[in-house]
Amino acid sequence: MSTDYLASALKVLEIESQAILQLQQYIDGSFERSCQIIQNCKGKVVVCGMGKSGHIGHKIAATLASTGTPAFFMHPGEANHGDLGMISPQDVLLAISNSGETAELLNLIPVVKRLNVPIISMTNSTTSSLGKHSNEVLCIKVEQEACSLGLAPTASTTATLAMGDALAVALLNASGFTSADFALSHPGGSLGRRLLLTIADIMHTGDELPLVTSDQTVRNALFEISRKGLGMTGITDKEGKLVGIFTDGDLRRILDDRIDIHETPVAEVMTANSKTGRPEMLAVEGLNLMEKYSINSMFAVDHENKPVGALNMHMLLKAGVV
Repeated sequence: MSTDYLASALKVLEIESQAILQLQQYIDGSFERSCQIIQNCKGKVVVCGMGKSGHIGHKIAATLASTGTPAFFMHPGEANHGDLGMISPQDVLLAISNSGETAELLNLIPVVKRLNVPIISMTNSTTSSLGKHSNEVLCIKVEQEACSLGLAPTASTTATLAMGDALAVALLNASGFTSADFALSHPGGSLGRRLLLTIADIMHTGDELPLVTSDQTVRNALFEISRKGLGMTGITDKEGKLVGIFTDGDLRRILDDRIDIHETPVAEVMTANSKTGRPEMLAVEGLNLMEKYSINSMFAVDHENKPVGALNMHMLLKAGVV
């Protein structure tokens, strides 16, 4: 029996992958003109569809919105009972109907036309009622549904989704939309954290900073490392400027060399000219510095090279930057 399950699943994937590949023939002048209409739009793309087309429409609207093309979904049934007020003359209507004969969509056409709103349709035929009333048609015709009964929308909805993705990405590339722009609309996601957080957002400051002066002993530095819990301490001169860093790794090295921690000034065993960042730097830039120089922690300094913050790899990991 399990073989039948596998065979059915593989057949679905074969049919749906072919349906997507066949869309290539419809990436033509109408697709290009549709992109231009949306790019020239001063308002939003209003995506509309019933049933399964509506579910796909929700996703297309979300993809457009997150990639730099303002868009939202409007349910055609609700639009016929008041929600049509959501659409303005500055908008573009993206109407989705595989048959092109969905009554709820067709009922909207007169009002949309009266508003002089351009209509781009996704349908399987330019000669359908919806296709005839559209400014441009993005054909989503498929040879067969993946459903063995030929009834449930399967390959057709997959093709519609793929056409929506093609439209969104084409518009993204044309507008120069960047990963930083994407992060602004996804502040809660991992990309947003990587691109929007600065070192200042996560660094330890004030009394949390592990610091000793260059004339203090290694013993004093160890106490400071233990108190502040960052696995390091900064070394400053009499003016408060950072001159070096002393870490857990440095401790292991000097113990092997049998150095007297009670008498030796930490300045003699510190790492001078340590790598530093600026508070305004992106946290991901700090991560890149640490990875480039194989270090686990560093200080953020001001324009006078005075330490104002400290961070380590664990803090970057906790903040979701790594």
